[in-house]
Amino acid sequence: MTIAINERNRTITDVLNGTSESLKSIVPINYQMSEPHLLGKRLKLQFGVLIGVTGDIKGSLILTGDAVVFSTIGEAMFGMPIEGEMLSSFSGELGNMLAGRISTTIVENGIQTDITAPTILQGNTTLSGYERAIQMTAEFDNIGGMDIYLLLN
Repeated sequence: MTIAINERNRTITDVLNGTSESLKSIVPINYQMSEPHLLGKRLKLQFGVLIGVTGDIKGSLILTGDAVVFSTIGEAMFGMPIEGEMLSSFSGELGNMLAGRISTTIVENGIQTDITAPTILQGNTTLSGYERAIQMTAEFDNIGGMDIYLLLN
């Protein structure tokens, strides 16, 4: 059992490191990443995107933050304001790019994953039913924070 726990912890560490590396390669804005910490059994949010993860890791990757943070990241990436329906579409694509890049990065460590299509989360949303949740926050210079959650089943 100790080997299984050590292997799981190594896998989670690889995913968290892969998340930071992937974000750095996708978003052209400087940021500081917080240390990861465990959450309780409920996650409440107003705006974000959920990407399901299957394979060696089962759970979800969730990006949340103010819509303005997503919009500003989109503008930095594409050079034009991102609003309305385009904001929802962009947010889903940002989640998709990040999850895909994480999958590509961690396969180098022998971790096989696949991702689902993005689900946009808007309004008062509460998520529960996961075994463990790990949160990190990317604090973007002059923009604000984006919380990144890894929900594990």
